[in-house]
Amino acid sequence: MGDHASLYNLAMLVEYDGSKFCGFQKQGLLVRTIQGELEQALSNFANQSIEVITSGRTDSGVHAVHQVINFKTSVERKLNNWVRGVNALLPKDIVIKDVVVVGDTFNSRFSAVFRTYHYYLQLSPVRPVILYNKVGWYHAALDVELMQSACQLLIGEQDFSSFRAANCQAQNPVRNLTHASIEVKNNLLRFEFRANAFLYHMIRNIVGALIYVGNGKITLNQFMEVITVKNRRSAPPTFMPDGLYLVNVEYLEQIFSRQNIAWLY
Repeated sequence: MGDHASLYNLAMLVEYDGSKFCGFQKQGLLVRTIQGELEQALSNFANQSIEVITSGRTDSGVHAVHQVINFKTSVERKLNNWVRGVNALLPKDIVIKDVVVVGDTFNSRFSAVFRTYHYYLQLSPVRPVILYNKVGWYHAALDVELMQSACQLLIGEQDFSSFRAANCQAQNPVRNLTHASIEVKNNLLRFEFRANAFLYHMIRNIVGALIYVGNGKITLNQFMEVITVKNRRSAPPTFMPDGLYLVNVEYLEQIFSRQNIAWLY
């Protein structure tokens, strides 16, 4: 790739439909992943081996409209050519939206200060078809006002052990959740969560617990007990990944043009 002085550190803004992928992280040649497809397309375009760093390793079935990756390369191309050229080599469910040159020390994962996820939940007697794999689904009405009250109990820096998967590899379960809310549009709920980082399955576990509040299976006091006991076994089950989207990654300096995160559906 040439000497260190000749390397460019490129950051890319990526969008993808995670329905047919086994998550972001590469898992070998026989498993379809976002990272695997990106690295193959980038390497083919640059005619050199490229490995990417990502702001967040989304799970199987999880989508992104604002995923950030970065990599270093000695290849000199116009930035727009990177976008058009790599997109021509990518499958239809992944697209590069933007690319910028960043400083040598920029790391899409470790330089990130906040991440925001949305979860879309359709309330309907029967499962969705048009939005199949794009939204979560619950078959009955929910007490959204009560769920909003439960959201407020999540805000702040605290131990989220009750909402981490058993195989979560994070050394520290403490996260700073700065925002948690629910908006309603017709029969669609949009959950929004913003934190410095998230534990493995944390959002899906929180959504599952909030649904238990909304359908009356647990009270607000019991929801608070779930948080304070710091034990995954005390919490409701993990909810489906279908409606989960990474919608923003924030850095100390703005990397890409600001984009307002609107309703997707």
